[in-house]
Amino acid sequence: MDTRFTDIIQLIQQSRSNAIRAVNTELINLYWNVGAYVKQKISFAEWGDKTVNELADFIQRNNPELKGFNRAGIYRMIQFYETYAETKFVATAWIQIQNNENQETKIVATVGRQLQPQPQDIRKTILAQLSWSHHRTIFSRCKTEEEREFYLRMAIKENYSVRELDRQINASLFERVMLGKVNIASLPKEFPQDITNAFKDSYVFEFLNLPEPHSESDLQKGLIKQMKNFILELGRDFIFIDEEYKVQVGSSDFYIDLVFYHRGLQCLVAFELKAEKFKPDHLGQLNFYLEALDRNVKKPHENPSMGILLCKDKENEVVEFALSRSLSPAMVAEYQTQLPDKKLLQQKLHDIFENSNIEDI
Repeated sequence: MDTRFTDIIQLIQQSRSNAIRAVNTELINLYWNVGAYVKQKISFAEWGDKTVNELADFIQRNNPELKGFNRAGIYRMIQFYETYAETKFVATAWIQIQNNENQETKIVATVGRQLQPQPQDIRKTILAQLSWSHHRTIFSRCKTEEEREFYLRMAIKENYSVRELDRQINASLFERVMLGKVNIASLPKEFPQDITNAFKDSYVFEFLNLPEPHSESDLQKGLIKQMKNFILELGRDFIFIDEEYKVQVGSSDFYIDLVFYHRGLQCLVAFELKAEKFKPDHLGQLNFYLEALDRNVKKPHENPSMGILLCKDKENEVVEFALSRSLSPAMVAEYQTQLPDKKLLQQKLHDIFENSNIEDI
């Protein structure tokens, strides 16, 4: 293969990628301003539903090449603006942008706003980092500001496709992470500071289509076969190393179900799979494996290995009691083979928020 022109190809691909992002940023900014403009016209009773229909017909008749500006599309732009106009994470960025204007421009703009809607610039907010399809999924399906911001940031961080974003909402990722933080907060202080962002309290493997009951071998084979979906559920910082990973202690060989490397935490992560309820002796086995990894596999510049015990079910009281005596960085998480009951999780989350300060969770 001729590698002389690799650098040029990379420059072209990078430029194309930058151009696509720039177009998306302008498009999101346009939809925001269209929504804001029409919303203000409706709010001051200058326009009604009939006028919006006339606007849609006018655009389609005179500019048929412009897609997405039918009646439904325009009302989605209004919904987009209404959803985020007063949110803290957008308002803060908007205030900073306004503060960059000089005082004279601010005075002119203030007078102008009294006469007609003024364009707004949201290109430097997180809203401009996602596609319109991502936004439609989030603001049409998420009910609270906290939930919307969570999925906005997760979609950006994990680079979710629209399909994967939809799956994570179906799998109640927001509710599971919020509930999981309650349990993770009680873990030993030896855990790395970033653990609450790197690991979850529960994982959903509905894509495996496992029978009930199933064995640990069935679970392991299913996860290996569906490794792409498995890593999407774990998080993109996980890099798969091997299954049945062999560690030698003395003259005996032991095999860890799955071993990953976490780029953010810079450590090995051992997964032990248990197709049954959590038992305290499971944790002893995992700690033994972690010690073997740290002594024989971990490189000097890497952090201590971490362990995840994936159990079919767990009782939090038993898990917390077992972990309180453990100095090794190990977590116990449960897995589900079906999508969780979203309403039940929302109710559990509501009950926690009723009895706790949300800032502490």
